[in-house]
Amino acid sequence: MPHRVANFFRSSTHSLEHQVSNFTKKSSSGSRRRASPPGSGRSTGSELVAYTSEEELDDSHAPPYVPRLKMGDSRTSSFTSDSHKEKDHGHHHRLSFPGMHFGRSNKESHVHTPASLDWKLESPPIVMYGNAENSTGALLSGQLFLHIKDEALEIESFTATLTIRVSQKKPFTNHCAECTSQYTEIKKWSMLEHPLVMMRGQHSFPFSVLMEGHLPASMETPLVSISYEFKAEAIPRSNGITPVPPIRLEKVLDVKRSLPASEIPHHSVRVFPPTNIKASAHYPHVIHPIGSYTLALRLDGISKLNPKVNTIEYWKLKKLTWRLEETIKTVAPACGRHSPRLGDREEGAQPKKGIVRSDTRIIGEKTLFSGWKSDYTSANDAKVELELEYSLGKHARSACDTKSQDGTEVSHQLMVEMVVSQEWAPVNKPSLVTHTGVGRILRMHFGTILTERGGIGISWDNEAPPIYQDVPPSPPAYSQETNLHSDASIAEMIEPLDSALTAGPVHRLVVEEEGGSSRGHRRASSEGR
Repeated sequence: MPHRVANFFRSSTHSLEHQVSNFTKKSSSGSRRRASPPGSGRSTGSELVAYTSEEELDDSHAPPYVPRLKMGDSRTSSFTSDSHKEKDHGHHHRLSFPGMHFGRSNKESHVHTPASLDWKLESPPIVMYGNAENSTGALLSGQLFLHIKDEALEIESFTATLTIRVSQKKPFTNHCAECTSQYTEIKKWSMLEHPLVMMRGQHSFPFSVLMEGHLPASMETPLVSISYEFKAEAIPRSNGITPVPPIRLEKVLDVKRSLPASEIPHHSVRVFPPTNIKASAHYPHVIHPIGSYTLALRLDGISKLNPKVNTIEYWKLKKLTWRLEETIKTVAPACGRHSPRLGDREEGAQPKKGIVRSDTRIIGEKTLFSGWKSDYTSANDAKVELELEYSLGKHARSACDTKSQDGTEVSHQLMVEMVVSQEWAPVNKPSLVTHTGVGRILRMHFGTILTERGGIGISWDNEAPPIYQDVPPSPPAYSQETNLHSDASIAEMIEPLDSALTAGPVHRLVVEEEGGSSRGHRRASSEGR
């Protein structure tokens, strides 16, 4: 490998060597005399050779080693005299390539860590039950584990924080960290009140917090993302020789919200004037990210009798499309530096706090050309019935419904679009259908709530233990007193065992008092049947 590198430098720097040799030949002796160190009494050429040699011998400021370049015909043509050959014998041209480093750098070297941090959550998954107005929040509890690897380590401070991070994908001002991310601290723990020396082993520190019900759930949308970050930091005391880096732990919590679902499907009726078409739909008002749901749809008023010409006019369903749409609204706030630049405002008017952003995206859709039942036998009672199954897309990254105090709002709706065309036929011959060329698009929107499943979990306040007033009275006392000193009474209370009776005599334990001390011994009796 080294010989390949040397060949590469020889082939690539041949022209550079020629330029360097010509520059050395044409340079004036006066400029070299000024560059020579003061106080030397040698000639100009010797001064140049001595000064150059000292620079080459001083390796403290020299660049990384590069294989020496062998001079070819260009050097022999430039330096013909013996004096020049002597000068060139002590002078070597070096090329420095700062960007090329072979081997591992110092940054990649291993750093000894005297301790490590870990955690364990003891509370169930963080799920807030109910809407933001009625929810009681969720509990978060766990333990932090500080593993000391050395014999002893002094910790100056040990803190932990839980914060909400709101990141704007389209901030008020681009390339501004304060406009892009906003942090809100929920809780801060101080694990140590004063510096403490800890021995080798594992040390646990419990923590807990009640997250209020109005807090938003974690989400990731094209406009905004909300995440809960838990950070712990332990700062060891430096020994004065080598600084000890802080010990950090960073985790992201997944906070969800579950809204109650009604057991009875929601019923909606829509009328489409100027026609007589009426649509009746039964659908669940609350859906979940995983699973499919059914919308039962019935169309009435799709036929009309025209007695003047003795014909029947029909509206036939040709195409049906359903879409699940997600609408996101948020306010991109402005930081303190950029808030005064918010447009031209009148005197006395309050400055704006941000710009409203909104976006609508499709998280599930499908188009159907068949699958419904049509009944046109009766001229006055024709109908179309269908059961429509819908769900979220397989790779859709949706966000649950939410409405936070900072202006972030996420909502969903189910859109059903039907294309119908008008046809007519004689009353006596309904099979002779003629297209009129008239068509209409019937569009319906159904409000839908997308939320996480609650599962078998319940809110934390329903899991609380009973209070003092709810504790029932103590168990009832025994009504009969038993004489424990009577051996006969004990024998009467014990029920005989069939296995013991069939096997042999019954053995009883008799306690006798001898000399003020009780001593128990086993006495066998041959009381059988």
